[in-house]
Amino acid sequence: MNISENLAWKSARRWATLCVLAWVMASPFDRAQGQTVQYTFTTLAGMAGSSGSANGTGSAARFNTPYGVAVDSAGNVYVADNGNHTIRKVSAAGVVTTLAGLAGSGGSADGTGSAARFSLPNGVAVDSAGNVYVADFNNHTIRKVTPAGVVTTLAGRAGSFGSADGTGGAARFIFPTDVAVDSAGNVYVADTGNYAIRKVTAAGVVTTLAGNAGVSGSADGAGSVARFYRPSDVVVDNAGNLYVADSGNNTIRKGVPYAGPFITAQPIRVRIKR
Repeated sequence: MNISENLAWKSARRWATLCVLAWVMASPFDRAQGQTVQYTFTTLAGMAGSSGSANGTGSAARFNTPYGVAVDSAGNVYVADNGNHTIRKVSAAGVVTTLAGLAGSGGSADGTGSAARFSLPNGVAVDSAGNVYVADFNNHTIRKVTPAGVVTTLAGRAGSFGSADGTGGAARFIFPTDVAVDSAGNVYVADTGNYAIRKVTAAGVVTTLAGNAGVSGSADGAGSVARFYRPSDVVVDNAGNLYVADSGNNTIRKGVPYAGPFITAQPIRVRIKR
C-alpha cells in the first residue's frame, strides 16, 4: 500500500465510520422507527485551521490530523493524534492533556507518558476500566495505555508486518487502522493491509476472526470464507456483534458470533446387503 493509496482510503473511511457509529449509537427506538436523529455540534477542543500539539482548554489546545476517538463512561474523550504521534485525553470540560507519546517524535517504545512512542496512531478504543487500546498504524502493532499513561505492546512487533496469529510479539499485522473492545476485554482489529478482522484477547492471544490474509474481495460467510477490501473501522455492540466499515468495497458489514456446527469425520463400518 503506497502513500497516495493510504491517504485516499483514510479520507474515505471517515464517512464510513460516521455511518457505522450513527447506526450503533442511535437508540433501538430510533433505529426501529427509521427516524433521523438530530445533533447540534460544538467544538470541544482545538481551533479550526490551526495545527500543533499544545495542551490546554478548548480552543487553546492544538492537534495535528486527529483520526480516531473513543469516550469513556465519565465523558472523557481519547484521541489518536495521528500527526503528533500521541494519544491525547480531552475531559468533558474540554481540558486537553497528552496521555502518552511525545509530539513530533515518532517511533515505538513502551513506557510511561512522554517516554512512550507511537508512529501514526489511527484508531482508539477504551474499556470499562479506562484502559485505551491503540491501532499503531505505522508500527503494525496494537498498544495498550493504562489510565496512568503506562504503554505496553499488546500484540505485534514494531517494524515487522505479516499475518501470523500468535501471542504478543509472535503475532503480525499490516497497517491496523482501528480497534474496538468488548466487555470481556477482547480487542477487535481492522487489519487493513491483511484484508482481515483480527481478535486479540486480554492476554494478547491473536486469532483471525474473519477474512483470509492477503486475499481481498467481497464475500459474506463465516471465518476465512468472508472477504474484505481494506476494512478500516470496527465497532462491537453489547451482544458481541461486529460492524465493519469495508472501505475498499464501499459497504458496511456485520459479523455475528458463530459457534458451529462443527463436523468431524469419524470412521464407521457399513454393512451392505446383497
